[in-house]
Amino acid sequence: MNYFFALLGSGLAVGAIYGLVAIGFAIIYRATRVINFALGEMMMLNAYIAHTIGVHTALGFWGLVPVVIVVSVLLGLVIEFVLIRPMIGEPTISIVMMTVGLAVFIRSLVVLVWGAAPLEFSASPGDIVLSLGPVRLYLAQAIAIGLLLAIMAGFAVFYRYTRSGIAMRAAANDETVALLMGIDVRRIYALAWVLAASTAGLAGLLISTIYELGPDMSAFGLRGFPATILGGLDAVGGSAAGGFIIGILENLGEGYVGRGLKEIIGFVIILVVLMIRPFGLFGTRNVERV
Repeated sequence: MNYFFALLGSGLAVGAIYGLVAIGFAIIYRATRVINFALGEMMMLNAYIAHTIGVHTALGFWGLVPVVIVVSVLLGLVIEFVLIRPMIGEPTISIVMMTVGLAVFIRSLVVLVWGAAPLEFSASPGDIVLSLGPVRLYLAQAIAIGLLLAIMAGFAVFYRYTRSGIAMRAAANDETVALLMGIDVRRIYALAWVLAASTAGLAGLLISTIYELGPDMSAFGLRGFPATILGGLDAVGGSAAGGFIIGILENLGEGYVGRGLKEIIGFVIILVVLMIRPFGLFGTRNVERV
């Protein structure tokens, strides 16, 4: 039983990271109907920048949190303004392929600047072990879970009660009507990229603390994508819940069946969900009259 709870705890922690990444996918898709396949690389770039700042300033983990948020906001704004905004009105597949190219560029840039070898992250919240009943978690793992829950609650309030959140929902529902109602759709798109980059940046900081800092950490972006499909591409809270489900199933599969299962279980879930419930567990069913 102790082995089960150990797998459950680590599954919750990695699921929280998947959830943060999945939220980034869902925010951009909900606002723009575009899947950003460069999200994992944006997360990785933020982590490397945070590491460099931490080395040169001796900032601790909590000092790097606002730094990561600021860097993420700037990165999201630059990408949206330079690459995404000029492509408004182009076919969606063109924008998606542009994000694929951006992912390759960022990955190559990171290897060119920081090298391909893993680095020891410069800041850590500590090696304290917390006990939540039978589940034991390192402090960084508990922070990841708590942060995801807080962000889920924050986005629920944002979409329901704030002017920008309501405007983002309106633009996602019908861009033309939103424009006619006076909503600045370009500002909404920029806000979506900023919010997605911020959640991805925090995920990168936590990955670097819990695991290691290296170019292969961008794979967490791709591995977090099944959580978005499971929860629903247009459901921010559902995507976060999907992260927990995927993380737990991956760890239990690895622990009781074999390591190879961990690498594929998320994508097996994608196949099953797309066949049975293609809009996800919490997504919105689109009904078209023809």
